Amino acid sequence: MSNPIITVVAGLAGCGKTTWIYQQLANKDEKFRFSDENIVYFSPGVGNVPIDKTRLATELPKVKVFSDGQEVEFFKQLAVANIVYIELGFYLELSAIAQILDNLTYHAVALVPPHLQDSEYHVWADEIVIGADAQTSFTQTKLWRASSTGQVIDEDSLHELWYEITHGAYGTVTRAKGIFNVPDGRSLYADFVAGVPSTDFLELDLPRHLDGIPQSFSGLEVLGNNLDEASLRQTLQDCCLSEAAVVHYQQQVKETLLEETKA
Repeated sequence: MSNPIITVVAGLAGCGKTTWIYQQLANKDEKFRFSDENIVYFSPGVGNVPIDKTRLATELPKVKVFSDGQEVEFFKQLAVANIVYIELGFYLELSAIAQILDNLTYHAVALVPPHLQDSEYHVWADEIVIGADAQTSFTQTKLWRASSTGQVIDEDSLHELWYEITHGAYGTVTRAKGIFNVPDGRSLYADFVAGVPSTDFLELDLPRHLDGIPQSFSGLEVLGNNLDEASLRQTLQDCCLSEAAVVHYQQQVKETLLEETKA
């Protein structure tokens, strides 16, 4: 059996690593056509907040996605995969890939902002891709993560929280992203990179959850300087609704959808 084509993607936070991987997999040219292929994606080091993995799995359901705690399953699939993408977060040493893949060969791709020159990524990579002009660095930055799985967040409060995060209420934030369950059953993806034009929340292509507390992943990741982690955690918790409130909202949505069906 031939070895899989393994691509390892690394780069600074916010440069577009996951987006670039998605574009390669979604591309329709012959090089990346995968309708009958076994495609694997692995993102180590994300702990219990696998935001990129969750979004990629939603947008590309044919791809087998793995993160921390799924190493055994990943290596089983690696043995039979045709194409493999491994995303190294900025918080991992580039040398970590050697420990993950042992002696397997791979193609190293680095996404870097236009202003970055002669970095460790340039030395490491086989291919340099100019990514988003992210104003992120390693200097005095703190990465904060929180899982909100099993929680539903009031949508108005979520938009207020996101505005506060991206406008300095909890420190100087250079990168933030998250997936949130809202009362009408949707899952929303939020993304912020300092120096890059802001985007609206993106609704993930998932069936609406309208039967109690959802157990699908949700969570938040924030990178910045002088982060007020305690206030962040408390505000996120304050945005979450009680189970009774969630059931009430869901019943209202069901009634609305029923009326629309009858109309």
